Amino acid sequence: MDLNHSGPGDGPPGGLLGEQIQPPSHHFSPEQRALLYEDALYTVLHRLGQPEPSHVTEASELLQYLQEAFHVEPEEHQQVLQRVRELEKPIFCLKATVKQAKGILGKDVSGFSDPYCLLGIEQGVSVPGGSPGSRHRQKAVVRHTIPEEQTHRTQVITQTLNPVWDETFILEFEDITNASFHLDMWDLDTVESVRQKLGELTDLHGLRRIFKEARKDKGQDDFLGNVVLRLQDLHCREDQWYPLEPRTETYPDRGQCHLQFQLIHKRRATSASRSQPSYTVHLHLLQQLVSHEVTQHQAGSTSWDGSLSPQAATVLFLHATQKDLSDFHQSMAQWLAYSRLYQSLEFPSSCLLHPITSIEYQWIQGRLKAEQQEELAASFSSLLAYGLSLIRRFRSVFPLSVSDSPARLQSLLRVLVQMCKMKAFGELCPNTAPLPQLVTEALQTGTTEWFHLKQQHHQPMMQGILEAGKALLGLVQDVIGDLHQCQRTWDKIFHNTLKIHLFSMAFRELQWLVAKRVQDHTTAVGDAVSPEMGESLFQLYISLKELCQLRPSSSERDGVLALDNFHRWFQPAIPSWLQKTYNVALARVQRAVQMDELVPLGELTKHSTSAVDLSTCFAQISHTARQLDWPDPEEAFMITVKFVEDTCRLALVYCSLIKARARELSSGQKDQGQAANMLCVVVNDMEQLRLVIGKLPTQLAWEALEQRVGAVLEQGQLQNTLHAQLQSALAGLGHEIRTGVRTLAEQLEVGIAKHIQKLVGVRESVLPEDAILPLMKFLEVELCYMNTNLVQENFSSLLTLLWTHTLTVLVEAAASQRSSSLASNRLKIALQNLEICFHAEGCGLPPEALHTATFQALQRDLELQAASSRELIRKYFCSRIQQQAETTSEELGAVTVKACYRASEQKLRVELLSASSLLPLDSNGSSDPFVQLTLEPRHEFPELAARETQKHKKDLHPLFDETFEFLVPAEPCRKAGACLLLTVLDYDTLGADDLEGEAFLPLCEVPGLSGSEEPGEVPQTRLPLTYPAPNGDPILQLLEGRKGDREAQFFVRLRRHRAKQASQHALRPAP
Repeated sequence: MDLNHSGPGDGPPGGLLGEQIQPPSHHFSPEQRALLYEDALYTVLHRLGQPEPSHVTEASELLQYLQEAFHVEPEEHQQVLQRVRELEKPIFCLKATVKQAKGILGKDVSGFSDPYCLLGIEQGVSVPGGSPGSRHRQKAVVRHTIPEEQTHRTQVITQTLNPVWDETFILEFEDITNASFHLDMWDLDTVESVRQKLGELTDLHGLRRIFKEARKDKGQDDFLGNVVLRLQDLHCREDQWYPLEPRTETYPDRGQCHLQFQLIHKRRATSASRSQPSYTVHLHLLQQLVSHEVTQHQAGSTSWDGSLSPQAATVLFLHATQKDLSDFHQSMAQWLAYSRLYQSLEFPSSCLLHPITSIEYQWIQGRLKAEQQEELAASFSSLLAYGLSLIRRFRSVFPLSVSDSPARLQSLLRVLVQMCKMKAFGELCPNTAPLPQLVTEALQTGTTEWFHLKQQHHQPMMQGILEAGKALLGLVQDVIGDLHQCQRTWDKIFHNTLKIHLFSMAFRELQWLVAKRVQDHTTAVGDAVSPEMGESLFQLYISLKELCQLRPSSSERDGVLALDNFHRWFQPAIPSWLQKTYNVALARVQRAVQMDELVPLGELTKHSTSAVDLSTCFAQISHTARQLDWPDPEEAFMITVKFVEDTCRLALVYCSLIKARARELSSGQKDQGQAANMLCVVVNDMEQLRLVIGKLPTQLAWEALEQRVGAVLEQGQLQNTLHAQLQSALAGLGHEIRTGVRTLAEQLEVGIAKHIQKLVGVRESVLPEDAILPLMKFLEVELCYMNTNLVQENFSSLLTLLWTHTLTVLVEAAASQRSSSLASNRLKIALQNLEICFHAEGCGLPPEALHTATFQALQRDLELQAASSRELIRKYFCSRIQQQAETTSEELGAVTVKACYRASEQKLRVELLSASSLLPLDSNGSSDPFVQLTLEPRHEFPELAARETQKHKKDLHPLFDETFEFLVPAEPCRKAGACLLLTVLDYDTLGADDLEGEAFLPLCEVPGLSGSEEPGEVPQTRLPLTYPAPNGDPILQLLEGRKGDREAQFFVRLRRHRAKQASQHALRPAP
C-alpha cells in the first residue's frame, strides 16, 4: 500500500475491522441509466408552477444539464427527448392542505362560528387579475360553480374563530393555464329554539344576530369568506396565509386561512415510474446528479462543498415535488445517496450531517417499509465500516501535509458520532458495539499496521549490522515524528469527539514495538563496538531518549514500560562514545589553530578565530554530555569525570598549540610590534579559554549531578574529584596567561626604568612637571596600545605587573637620592602622576591595587626626602608629639603645666606646676631636678631664649609653681609641630646635667589661640616624659645627610646629644 497516495476510495476493511469489502458502486448499468434519464427528462418537460427564485427557469438549460450529467451524446439525447415528448402526459394534480384559519367572523349568537370549507378547481374559467396578489371578490360560491362530485369538504370545527383542520385533498386538473382554485368558508347553521339562543346571549350584538337570523331561512349556512387563486400563479410548493375575501363590502376583514399547495403528478408514463417506487427513482436520480457535481468540481481542481448547482437543485426539487415525496423520504434518499457516494468519491463528510439530522428529527420507524429499513440499516453499517477503515489508516488518508486534513478527520468523527446516536441507528443496528470501542480497536490495529509498513519502508537493500542500525534509527525517528503529530494534533480531535486518548494508546503500542527491535539489535551488536557502530548506537540512544521523554503522564499508572531502563542495552558503547567525542574535539582544535592567523576578530572582540572555534568545540562536548544524561547516578558521575578530564586536557593542548602557532608565524619577522600583537592575541585566547572552562560546572550541571549521586558517593567525593580537576586546569591556564603577560610586561619594564633614571639625572633647572613628561608619554602610548590589544582581564594583569615593577624602580631611585630633596621631589611628583596614570579614572587599577604597602612606604619616604630641612624639623616635632600622645605609661615621670595664650598681649603664659615620679639619677637615690623651657622649632621662634626653673635638691616630686611668659605672635603657634619643649634635667655640680626626660606641649591646643576671646579658667595638662628613639630617627638620618645645611646639622647634633643622654639612663627605649 502506498501510504502517501491512499485516499478515501482505497479498500476499507470488511465488517467493521476484519475482512476486505468493496465499497458500494455509485455507477448504474446502461439500462438503469437510460430509464433514469427518461424519467428526468419527463420531469422537466411536464414542469408545473412558477419557478422558485433560485431555480433555473429555462427548460432548455435543464435539458442541457441532464444531457451532461448522464453523459449522453447529442444525437442520442434528441432521440430520447423526442420519445419522452411522445409519452402520455401525467395526470396533473393540486395537493391542497387546509391547515387552519384565524380571525374569522363570529356568526352565531355566542360570538363564535362553526366553520367548514368547500374547495375545488374550476376548469376553463379565467380568474380576473394577472398576479397572485390580485384579488377580486367573487359572488359565486363553490357549490354553485363546481360540480358536486369535484367539490371537497373539510370537517366542521365548532364554536371557534381560529379553526384548525390540517386536512389534505388531491384535486385533479387538465390545463393549468385556465384553472383556478376555489375555497369557500362557511358557518354551519343548525336549527335551535329561541330559548336556547337567548341562553347563549352575551351582549347587544348577540341580540341583533337573533333578529337577523329570524329574517333568513332556517338551516341556511352563513358565508365567512373565500379564497380564489389561479393555478398558473402558484409555485410547485406554496405555504402561505391567504385573506378571506367577502362577496360584498360588508365586513371586508374576514380573517385569514393558512393553505399549503403542491403541484404533483399521477400516473406518469415513464418506464421507471411504472416499474419502480417513486422513492427509489428519486434516490437514483439524486445519486447520479450528485456524482456528476462532485466529478465536475474534481475536474476543475476544486473540492465540492456540498452545494448543488441551480440546475441540479431545480431538477431534484421538481422530481421530488411531482413524485409527492415527503420530506422524510427526501432526507432518507439524500442520506443513502451521500453515504454511498462518500465511500467512492471525495467530498466533505460534513455533507452527511444534514440528512442525519433530518432523519433523526422526523424518525418514526413505522413509516418505513421493511425493505427500506433494511436498506437504511445497511447504509449505517456500510458507512460505519468504511469510516473505521479510514480511521484505521488516518495517518495516510488524512496527511498533515494537506492543511484541511485535521478538519476532515474531525468532520468524519462527528458524522459517525451523530449517526451512532440516532434513534434510527439504535433501532435498526441494535447489536453494534459502542463507537469509542470500535474506534479504539481501529486505532490500535492501524498503529501496528503503520509501524510494520514503516519497518518495511526502511528495510535496507544490503544486509549488514551497520545498515540495520541505520534502518532502525530511521524507524525510531519516524515513530517520534508520528507521536509528535498525535500529541499536537490528532489526540485533541479524538479526545474532544470520543474521549479517546490517542496519544497514550499510540505511545504504548509503538514503544513496545520499538523496544523489541532495539533490544534485538543491541544484542546482535555485542560488546565489541567499532567507532562507526558507536556513532550509530549513539544516535539511536539519543532518539530513544527523545521517545521516552514523550511518555504521557497517564502512563505512570500503566506500570513498567518496555523501554524502561533501555540505557542498559547501550552500556558497552560508552567507551566508544567518550573516545569519539575526544577525538573529534581534538581534531577540531588542531584544525582551528592551524587555520588561525592570530589576528583579533574585531575592535570589540580581541581574541582570534581559534578561541571561537574552541568555545564551540567545548559547547559541543557539553551538549553531548547533556544528550547522554546517563540515568545511573554512579556511572553518570564517572562519565562526567571523563568529560571534564578530556576538556581540561584539550585546554592545555590548545595552549601548547597556540603558542607554537605564534612562534611559527613570528619566526623570521623583524617587526617586533607584529610579534607583540600576536602575543596579545595569544593571551587573549587563553583568557577566553579560561572563561569557557570556568562554565563547566553549569554546562555539565554539577549541582544536579551532586544531588543525584548523593546516595551512592562518599561525601565530598564530587568536590574532591571534579572541582580538583577544574581548579588544576584553571591553575595551568592562569600560569600560561601570566607567563604571556609577564613577557609583555618585560618589554615595557626596560623602557620604564630608563625613563625613571633619566628623570633622576635631569638638570636642576628643569621643572619637575617637565621632567616627568617623557615617562608619561611613553606610558600613555604603550598602555593605550596594550589596552587596545588585550582583553580587560589581561590588561589589568599587565598593569599590576608594571605597577609593581615601577614601584620597585622608584624605591631604588629614591634610596639613591635620599640626600637630594630636588631629585626626591621629582620622584614624588612622578609617583603622583603614575598613580593617576595607572588608575586611569577608574578604567585601570583600582585604588586598593595601587595603594600597596610598597607604595605607601615609598610615598612616605618621598614625602620626607622632598621636604626642606625646616619642614623635616617640623615633622620631627610632629612625630614626637604623636609619640607622646600614644604613650600610656609614666615610667620616666610626668610634668604638670597650665598654659594659655593672651591674644591681646600676644603672650604665651606657662605655669609649670610640678613634676612627679622622676627617676633617681644621683648615687644617693634621688635627683636635683629642674626644667628647661624652649619654644620649638627654633626657626619659628628665633628670638626667644630658653627659660629654666629653680633647681630642687633631692626631690623626685618637685613642686615648681613658676610662671613664664613668652612674647610671641599667634600665627607661628598655630602651625603643626609648634610646641613647648619641657626638658627635665638632673643638675650635676661637677659634670654635665643628666636627662630625666622630655615633654612636648602642642601650642595649637593652648587655650586662647583658637579664638579672639581671652581664656577663662585654664586647665592643667599632665604630660608624660619620653626619651628620643635610641636607634636613630629617619628624619634625623635625612637631616644628617644634608652636610651643607648648618641648621640641619646643628639640630641633628642637639638631638643626638639628647639621645645619647637618654641611652645612658633610660630603663628601656621608648617605642
